[in-house]
Amino acid sequence: MNGPEMPRLRSLLFVPGDRPERMEKALGLGADALILDLEDAVALPNKPAARTAVAALLAKRPPMTIFVRINPLDSGLAEADLAAILPARPDGIVLPKAEGAASLRMLDAQLTGDTLILPIATETPAAIFALGTYGGVTARLAGLTWGAEDLPAAIGAATSREPDGSYTAPYQLARSLTLFGAHAAGVPAIETVYPDFRDLDGLAAYAARGRRDGFTGMMAIHPAQVAVINAAFSPSEAEIAHARAVVALFAANPDAGALALDGRMVDAPHLKAARALLAGMEQ
Repeated sequence: MNGPEMPRLRSLLFVPGDRPERMEKALGLGADALILDLEDAVALPNKPAARTAVAALLAKRPPMTIFVRINPLDSGLAEADLAAILPARPDGIVLPKAEGAASLRMLDAQLTGDTLILPIATETPAAIFALGTYGGVTARLAGLTWGAEDLPAAIGAATSREPDGSYTAPYQLARSLTLFGAHAAGVPAIETVYPDFRDLDGLAAYAARGRRDGFTGMMAIHPAQVAVINAAFSPSEAEIAHARAVVALFAANPDAGALALDGRMVDAPHLKAARALLAGMEQ
C-alpha cells in the first residue's frame, strides 16, 4: 500500500505532555522522534492542560518527527485527546493498549492526512493473540512496539523480570511475537524502554541485543539514553563496508546463487540484509 513517508526511528524519546519546558528542551536532544505523552505520564487532573501544551508545541511545527501517545481508545479520554491535537497535525499517534487490526482500524478511521500510527501491541492479554493481524490494515502503520509493565499488571503477575533484570518467559514471548508481528506486517519493530536510565552500559548491551534480534529502534525514557540508542541502532563503518561489498559482488555476478566473500559464503539472504542496511542509511 502507498502511504505516508516513514521517518527514521532509531530513538523515540518519551516526554510528559504536561511539562512544556521539557518538551521544548527535548527538541534539541538528538532523538529521531519524540513521543509527547498524554497517557501514563500525566495524572488525570492534568490531562486538559497537557492537551493544550502538546497542541501548542505542535502548532510551532518543530523540524522533527513528533508522535503523541493518546489514552486508550476505550478509556473515555481518547476522543478529547484527538480533538485537541489533530488540528495541530502531529506526525503520528502512539496507540496504547492496542489489540490488533480492530484497534488499528478504529483509530485509522478517525485520522486524516498523513498521520502515522505506532501501536503499543502487548499491554493486554487479548493483544498477545492479535500480534499477527496488523498487516494490510492501513498504510499509516509506522511500526510495532511493546511494553513489559502493563501486561503483568493486567494478569496479576508479580513482575515481568528475573532478579537479574532479564524478562521472564511470558514476556520474552510477548517481545518475540511483537518482533515477528512487525516484520510480518512489513514495518519496523521498536524495542521497549530500558527503565534504569542511569545504567548506560546496561542500556547499550540491551539495545545491542535488540538490534541483533531484528529490532530497528528503541524507545527512551530519559535524554541520557538517546545517544546510546542512536549508536546501537546505527551500522558501524565495518558493517557498511561489508554490505557494500556484498551488493557489489552480486552485481558483478548476477547469475550466481552463492559466492565467496572474505573466506565465507554469502547468498540471497545476505544480499537482502545488505540492501536493507544500506537502504536504512538513506532515510
